[in-house]
Amino acid sequence: MYDPSMRVLTVLELLQAHEEVSGAELARRLEVSPRTVQRYVARLQDLGIPVEGRRGVGGAYRLKAGFRLPPLMFTPEEALAAALGLRTLRHLGLHALAPAAQAASAKLSRSLPHDLRADMLALEGSVQFDTGPWVAPTDAQLLAALLRAVRDACTVTFTYAAPDAPETRRDADVHRVVHLEGRWYAVAHCHLRGARRSFRLDRMSALTVQDRHFTKEPDFDAAAYLRSTLRAPKPTYAISVWLDCLPEDMRGRVSTWGTEVRPDAHGTRLTTTREGLGGFAAFLLGLDCDFRVDSPPELRAEFARLAERCAAHASATQPGPTDSAYTGA
Repeated sequence: MYDPSMRVLTVLELLQAHEEVSGAELARRLEVSPRTVQRYVARLQDLGIPVEGRRGVGGAYRLKAGFRLPPLMFTPEEALAAALGLRTLRHLGLHALAPAAQAASAKLSRSLPHDLRADMLALEGSVQFDTGPWVAPTDAQLLAALLRAVRDACTVTFTYAAPDAPETRRDADVHRVVHLEGRWYAVAHCHLRGARRSFRLDRMSALTVQDRHFTKEPDFDAAAYLRSTLRAPKPTYAISVWLDCLPEDMRGRVSTWGTEVRPDAHGTRLTTTREGLGGFAAFLLGLDCDFRVDSPPELRAEFARLAERCAAHASATQPGPTDSAYTGA
C-alpha cells in the first residue's frame, strides 16, 4: 500500500499520536513484518529522531519524553489557516509575540512545497489588517501563565488596577480566558469579593500561580457571562422623521443599512431604529433641510439638550489674540 519512505513517515506519525505503540500494532497497520518495523525504527533513529524501544514479549516503541516534530506536510487549507493565524496575533493585542510570529512564519514558509509557499507569499502581499482603536496591548507572558493556571485549575494572585480605583491584590480561580472586542478577560471567582468577576488582562500585573487547586465548572459559558455583564441592555427607539426634500436628494447622504427611505407628501419619510438618539439628532441637523420628528418623543427632547449645549458654547468667552490655552509643560 505504501512505498518505504511513506511507511517510515507513518511510523513517526503513529509514535507522535500515541504514548507507546507495540511492534505488532505497527506491523499490522503498515502491513509488514515486525522485522521490517525494526528497520523503519532504525531509519528514524539514523535521522536523529529519539525512538526508544522496549524489548521482550509485547515489545513496543515510543518517542523520548518531550520530543515532538512539527507536522511534515500541510494541505493548502492548513497552510492558509496557519499563515493567517500568525498574522493576526498583533491584532489580538499580543504585540510582544510579533518576533516569534515572524520566525514561525519563516519556518512555515521553508517547510512548504513551492506551490504552497507561493500562495503564502501572495497572502503576505495581498492581505492587510487594520488594528481597531479599541485593541488593548496585552502581556503575552502573563497570558501564557494564566492559561497554564486555567489548564491546571490553580488559583492565581495578581495586582489589579481598575480605573478610578486604588490597586488591589487579588486571589482568583480563573475558569476561562476570553477575547472580546479587542480585549482579553479572565473570568474568575474572586476571593476578595466572594463572587464571580471578570478582569481585563491589560490591567493585571505581578501574576503568580499558587500551589492551590480549585474545581472547574465544565459547562460554564464565560463568553456569554462576559457579554451579559459588559453590555447593559439599552432601550431601542423606533424613529420616524419627515424630511422636506426628495428621496433622490438623500442619495449618498443617508445610509440605507437598517434604514428605510421613501417618498411621502412631497418629501421623504425616513424610518429606522436606534439604541442612542444623540448621534442621530446631530445627523438630522447636518442634513441642512427642514424636518419634522413624528416619533419618538425622546428624540425631540434630545434636540432640546443639544440646543442647551450649543447655547452654552456660543456664550462662552473666546480667548483673545494675547490669550493662550497653553499653561505650561
